Amino acid sequence: MDNIAVFIIFYLFIIIQRLAELMIAKKNEQWMKGKGAIEFGTKHYRVMVFMHALFLVSFFAEKIIFNRSLSGMWVALLLVFAGTQFLRFWAIYSLGKYWNTKIIVLPKADVIRIGPYQYIKHPNYLVVSIELLIIPLLFNAYITAFIFSLINTIVLAVRIRAEEQALRELTEYDGTFQSSNRFLPKLLNKYDN
Repeated sequence: MDNIAVFIIFYLFIIIQRLAELMIAKKNEQWMKGKGAIEFGTKHYRVMVFMHALFLVSFFAEKIIFNRSLSGMWVALLLVFAGTQFLRFWAIYSLGKYWNTKIIVLPKADVIRIGPYQYIKHPNYLVVSIELLIIPLLFNAYITAFIFSLINTIVLAVRIRAEEQALRELTEYDGTFQSSNRFLPKLLNKYDN
């Protein structure tokens, strides 16, 4: 299979996956709002969606315009990508009907602390951060990898602050996650019992 065919298959996989996630999110949004959930962060959500759409355009354009080939490290990068997909599906499955691409919080709902949420607060954002780097690097799209990793850092700084504030206001978020980091699991302290 030639380089362009591999790229097209990979690119279509990403687009189909994103569309499927949006469908799941919409269904979950309807269920949650039917139960009285409240949405937060609508302004930055539009920016986030625009960033992800622009990422796909930039990735495609850089690959085609500069005739980027598959990375010499594609096996390792593909393994990291596969790991992120496992973590993504695990996070979505763990939150069930509470998973969403938007910040939608059901007041007084139990905070979920299963799956990857046992170890970190934001596994889905960790996945996205890794993907925005790994996906373009698979095809040597260094410009896209750099620019969108930087933009994502800025967007997530706003997003996570808004999400955590909403969860603090309406749930027992702080008590549930007081011993967790946002992205990396805490290592056991040798002095803990």
